[in-house]
Formats: sequence, structure tokens, C-alpha cells
Amino acid sequence: MRPISLSIAAVLLGVSPLLAQNAQCAPYQLNAQSYNVCNAAIDGTVLFHPVVGMLVSGGNPVLGTARTLGGLPHFSVTLRVNGSEVVTPSLSYDGTTTTVPAGQKLFAPLPQVDVALGLFKGLPGGLLSVDGLVSAQLLPTNQFDNVTLDPNATKIGDVGLGLGFGGRVGILHGHAPVPAVSVSAMYRNIPTITFGNVASGDQFQYSVDLHAVNLRAVAGYDLGLLSLAAGLGWDSYTGDATSTFRDPLTNTVQPPIAISLDQDRTMAFGDAALKMGVVKLAAEAGWQFGKTQQLATTFEQNNPADSRFFANFGLIFGF
Repeated sequence: MRPISLSIAAVLLGVSPLLAQNAQCAPYQLNAQSYNVCNAAIDGTVLFHPVVGMLVSGGNPVLGTARTLGGLPHFSVTLRVNGSEVVTPSLSYDGTTTTVPAGQKLFAPLPQVDVALGLFKGLPGGLLSVDGLVSAQLLPTNQFDNVTLDPNATKIGDVGLGLGFGGRVGILHGHAPVPAVSVSAMYRNIPTITFGNVASGDQFQYSVDLHAVNLRAVAGYDLGLLSLAAGLGWDSYTGDATSTFRDPLTNTVQPPIAISLDQDRTMAFGDAALKMGVVKLAAEAGWQFGKTQQLATTFEQNNPADSRFFANFGLIFGF
């Protein structure tokens, strides 16, 4: 009896972390398929929330430079697109295993408009110069399969609107060989986005909003026609989510599961901008560093511990 008792205890100890992981799925644990789909519905929300945060936040809040604007009346307006390759989960996953197959692989672009306004020139050398920052995220969800926007969200035509605001403070204005250095903070939010549709036959769907706090430290050089910058960042992503799934045993849609999300990520990025009069062409490449998550589900081609590459392209007007 002792070996049997030890085996049972080992099984219970092995299962208990998963049960603690998603307590909302405990009512379904007597059926493995139902339990697995429930876990996938919750875990997918947790896994992809930082991906949405990365697309919304990008790297440098003022693309292509680390130097503050130098007070009034200087300003810049940037039309930019943040993007990254995303592998979506298969919405036909039926819970026969704990691995969710990959769905579509696509490059997901998220356009936005950034405005920076010089508020204070600062002390000699650029110390404590201040820029005000405003951002509008454009959410053209009609371009993506299985993605819908909250019907009550603020919109411009068919495009949803997210907003951001913050500020940038200069530490050094930069004169070679000393780089320009600045730090910034932004707060951004977007309305609820839903992936999947259980009413149309999908096995699960995720509905999530996003509130992001972005802290950045950037250093760089303005070399006449060319500007270079590199930086590090820390992001906090919070939000309210609802996961819904179809029980594969009964084929009925189960009650929505409410989830409170709170995660953080670090990142690194590099920028380059080419000046042509009052217009600049700018590009950015960076990585959001992954983080191990204790998920009950494995998502094919989506390891949360892996770093994610992102790229931004922009057209900048200003003086």
C-alpha cells in the first residue's frame, strides 16, 4: 500500500499547481477535454496580453531621437506603424491535449499618431528640458480575421481609438562626443478587443482591454542629416479580460470567466532617422524580453519566455 499511496500523493502534488493556476476551471476537471479548453481560454488571455501591449507601446515614444525639442515653439508630429510577427492560436482546439495548435502567422501592424511639444528649454546643456507627449493608437480590427472591437469604443469611422499621454525630460542635450540623454513616461489605454467568436462556433474567445505604463531611457546622437538613438524600457500592462469557451463534451457555451491582468516586461530598442528639411524618415527595431509564466497550457510557436522582435516605421514632421 505504501508505494500506491506515494504514487497517488505524487500525482496530486503534480496536479495541484495546475489547479491553483486556474481555479476557475476546477468545475471542469472531471473531464480532461473540458478542463483543457477552459485552461486554454484563460492562459491564452494571459499569454497574449503583453503582445498587445508591445504593439501599442513600441519603443521610443519620440521615434528616431533622444534629444528633447528645446522648448516652445518646437514640436513634432509622427505618423508611425508598430508591428511584430504574431502566431494566433487555433480557434478549433478541442482539448484532446494540453497543447493548442498554431493558427495564423501574420505580421500585425498597429498605426498611431504621436505628437511632441516642447514645453521648457531647460537649463544650460539641456538639463531638465521638458516635452509633452500625446499619442493616438488606431485599431483597424476589420483587417484581421476573428478580431472585433467593442461596439461602444471610441471610433473614427470603422477605426477604434486608443489614447496615450506623458512627458519626456532631458538630461543632456548632446554635443559630440557626449550623447543626448532623455527619460520619459507614458500612459496608454485601448478599448476592449475580442479574438474569436464562440457564438459562431469557435471553441473559445478572448476579450481584453489594455492599460500600459511605459518608462524609457534613451541616448543618442544627432549627426546633421542622420539621427541615431538606443534605449531601454520597462512596461506595466494591466487590464480586465473575459474568456469564454465552448465545452467540447456538451458543445454548449459556458459562462464567461472574468480575469484581472497585471504583468510587466522589459525591452531594448534602436532607432535611426534621416532628416530631409522639416521631414524625417525613421525606423526602429527592438525586442520585448520574455518572461516564464506558469501556464497549464502550451501554445504552439508561442513560448512566453522567448523574446519578441518588433519594428516601427514613421514619417515625422516638425521643427
